Amino acid sequence: MAQIRTSFGVTAVRWCGDQAAEPGEYHVEWTCDEDTAWGRNAKPAADTGPGVRPGRHGVVLRGRLNLTVDGTAVMDLDGTQILLDLAAPLPEGVAGTWVELFLEREKVALHPFLL
Repeated sequence: MAQIRTSFGVTAVRWCGDQAAEPGEYHVEWTCDEDTAWGRNAKPAADTGPGVRPGRHGVVLRGRLNLTVDGTAVMDLDGTQILLDLAAPLPEGVAGTWVELFLEREKVALHPFLL
């Protein structure tokens, strides 16, 4: 697990980079290894704007939910796009709104990369 600090929150998630990496700033790709199910682990957000925080049983990510032209669900987390696997189609009118994902900590991963 890695403790992360962003301009929009802090939490701990799975680190998929070098385990000996020093603390510091990294460019990362976020992944979620859990199906998104509206009403179960995905709900409308009470607030707007990106967010990340610890939840009761894991991590809460808040971002804008979008659908691509081919129907792929994507969460925009402050400019970072996170691809989501849907357990079922989203309700009508949800695309483009702020949502919160409630995920197990081990199911959210950061993959560092070099620019």
